[in-house]
Amino acid sequence: MKVIEAKNITKVYNADKVPVNALRGVSFSVDKGEFTAIVGPSGCGKSTLLNIVGGLDSPSEGEITIDGKDLSNLKENKLIDFRLNKIGFVFQSYNLIPVLTAKENISLIMELQGLSKKARDDRAMELLKAVGLEGKEHKKPSELSGGQQQRVAVARALASEPSFILADEPTANLDSVSTNNLLDIMAEMNREKGTTFIFSTHDQRVINKARRVIKLDDGLIVSDDNMVLNP
Repeated sequence: MKVIEAKNITKVYNADKVPVNALRGVSFSVDKGEFTAIVGPSGCGKSTLLNIVGGLDSPSEGEITIDGKDLSNLKENKLIDFRLNKIGFVFQSYNLIPVLTAKENISLIMELQGLSKKARDDRAMELLKAVGLEGKEHKKPSELSGGQQQRVAVARALASEPSFILADEPTANLDSVSTNNLLDIMAEMNREKGTTFIFSTHDQRVINKARRVIKLDDGLIVSDDNMVLNP
């Protein structure tokens, strides 16, 4: 089942001045359960593509369909609701709320969805256990290591039970041990739960874990390797 379909996506910045062509007609689809890395050199369009797929930015031309819904047809308030319920985000800078505990950071998105406090608490604790942070639920971000903060961010992304997770350079600020631990957790969730992950990365450790690698260069897809790289 396709969760993402991108058709002829272009993105031009500063179109009225000095145009910058970030994407030049990108088309691809992602099926449920994929563990995909979008790779390429800095400035090739990786983050732009993820932002468009995630509904954080709009294409200059082309169409993005998520679970059969064309994002271009959604008004801003509907798009916000769609992101809340359909897409999980993991950023390289974690983006946790510093005054909230790990459990509260995870619970917040479920509160926005209207879940009861008991349902939020139960799922937050279940997710903290899944990412290896049982016992850290009352710790604030400043009391956690970088690797632990990113694991909270992964748990938060999963809290809404989204169609897929977008992870933009999620290992950029982590050491090797934290990176390997985080990747093992996400790969296990992918295998055991069928969670769909799409990474933007130039980290070879992430690429080695991926089962599909889409390479961008100068705003174009130059290769798309669907072979199982790491069974």
